Amino acid sequence: MSNNSKLKEIALLFFKLGAISFGGPAAHIAMMEDEIVKKRKWITREHFLDLIGATNLIPGPNSTEMTMHCGYERAGWKGLITAGICFIFPAVLITALFAWFYEQYGQLPNVKPFLYGIKPAVISIIIMAAYKLGKKALKSFEIGILGIGTLIVCLVGMNEILALFSCGIMGTLLHLIKNRNFTNSFLLIPGFKSIGSFKIFMTFLKIGSILYGSGYVLFAFLDAELVANGWLSRNELMDAVAIGQFTPGPVLSTATFIGWQINGFYGAIAATIGIFIPSFIFVAILNPLIPKMRKSKLIGSFLDAVNIAAVAIIAAVSIEMVKGIITDWKMILIGIFSLTIVFVFKKINSAYIVIGGGLMGYILSLL
Repeated sequence: MSNNSKLKEIALLFFKLGAISFGGPAAHIAMMEDEIVKKRKWITREHFLDLIGATNLIPGPNSTEMTMHCGYERAGWKGLITAGICFIFPAVLITALFAWFYEQYGQLPNVKPFLYGIKPAVISIIIMAAYKLGKKALKSFEIGILGIGTLIVCLVGMNEILALFSCGIMGTLLHLIKNRNFTNSFLLIPGFKSIGSFKIFMTFLKIGSILYGSGYVLFAFLDAELVANGWLSRNELMDAVAIGQFTPGPVLSTATFIGWQINGFYGAIAATIGIFIPSFIFVAILNPLIPKMRKSKLIGSFLDAVNIAAVAIIAAVSIEMVKGIITDWKMILIGIFSLTIVFVFKKINSAYIVIGGGLMGYILSLL
């Protein structure tokens, strides 16, 4: 296949994923695993796990950075840029439309009936991804114990990034203890509303460069940077939070909505570019290093532990979503139906699960 054909394939796939990937990073990554590992076989499940683990170690939106990794694996740096832009674009476009609507009418349209069934359907996709990735990540009894420990500490409230790094360090220490080599094991890894658009760009560039963790961490940054400085009201920030929750694609597209409220169309462009551009740079630097990291036994043990921790975090997200989202018998019914379809018909495209859940949710919400 020519490089142009690969780029077209990447563009179509990630545009589709960007348009239907509701549910946050765990759901996005689950859909990518379904499309890229299982269906298209661009990369192995083991390497996909390494990419997840490594992505969790750098700032920025994990699922968006995963699209860039996958694009790079398929078609080099052009694939990285194509995948990232095409995944981000649908969310940015939808968010910009909501921002214009909000500016004109001062409120958001009611889309809850249309999204009622998507959430339980998305949870079923996440659970399936955690199951499949977990089977590959579980390389030893010790790794399993680390994974269970990470799941427990995440459920009791430990920060996800802290849990991830702690698990990685524990995995490295276990490797050193088993091999009784503490001296020569460490290897270096080779080789106000009148605010101008430039200031908006620099503000969101800073946020995108240092942001770790979930979308809720993003909202804390935004509160500190924007509300505290009087550029945005807390009510507008809460509306931006709502936009991030019910639009598909990366939650960082919230920046588009906020930029529009501060300085119109150009503010939206500045905020969007600012918050996403660090991810392109981080992934371009990190991706070529991952195979070299895997060749080092010590760093490989760190990656193995980080990978099982990433799966544990996905499982913890699933549990928290079930507790917080599945609130009535209709959602339970949609969730059970979606989970059954996912595990029985393993070749079914995750897009159909999302669409089917949305249709079921809309119909049941009328009862």
